Amino acid sequence: MKTEIIYEDGELLVVWKPAGLATQTAKTEQADVVSELKNYLARTAPGKGAPYLGIIHRLDQPVEGMLVFAKKRSAAAALTAQLGGQGNAGLMNKQYYAVLCGKPASEEGELVDYLRKGTDGRAQIAGKGPGRPKETAWKPAILSYRVLQTVGASSGDELSLADIRIGTGRFHQIRAQMANAGVPLLGDAKYGDERTGAAAQRLGVRTVALCAYRLELVHPVSGKRLHFEKMPQTRGFSFFSLSGEQDRFQ
Repeated sequence: MKTEIIYEDGELLVVWKPAGLATQTAKTEQADVVSELKNYLARTAPGKGAPYLGIIHRLDQPVEGMLVFAKKRSAAAALTAQLGGQGNAGLMNKQYYAVLCGKPASEEGELVDYLRKGTDGRAQIAGKGPGRPKETAWKPAILSYRVLQTVGASSGDELSLADIRIGTGRFHQIRAQMANAGVPLLGDAKYGDERTGAAAQRLGVRTVALCAYRLELVHPVSGKRLHFEKMPQTRGFSFFSLSGEQDRFQ
């Protein structure tokens, strides 16, 4: 099993998804996190019928990081509510490391855009005109970032390590918003350009340098706040020293 189980109890599973493994896919010949976990539950907790597994949130296939799944429908409802909604916003926090090609104009800031999913499988961002776009398909996308380190300016491959928190969970949000801000993610063929593609090739980076390294949530039964954290495993992050960077985003 490629998926790593970080924590498990009777209500939920917290796992680490490696880069390249889909959270869920319709392709029967392709492995995914959901299939691996259902097979695991069928082996370890045999019973009548297929085991229940509630999908709370997802990560893009090229992205690595923490995911939580529910083992009961009641837990799924409680965890899903923590993603947002009246009285629940902020109960579940997801934090990301991203490697940016270049350096943002500001060391830290907030990006607010309107996104929609295009027919080409890419997130589209509305123009910079005033107000919300008229079409209802456009949804607000909000994230906050802080640049932690910058390397490689002298070699021409300037890279920045950013700590990112999302205020909304939109399709390809971080990848699309950072690219729109002029600093696409290293290794992101979908939202990058020729310059960033060439940099990834020179540096031997073959996947998007984005990692959901921290997950915080409230246990659906005990009410205890749980915190899980693991540092990125892919090559894109190897150009930085991650030791001591935890808790920098306050």
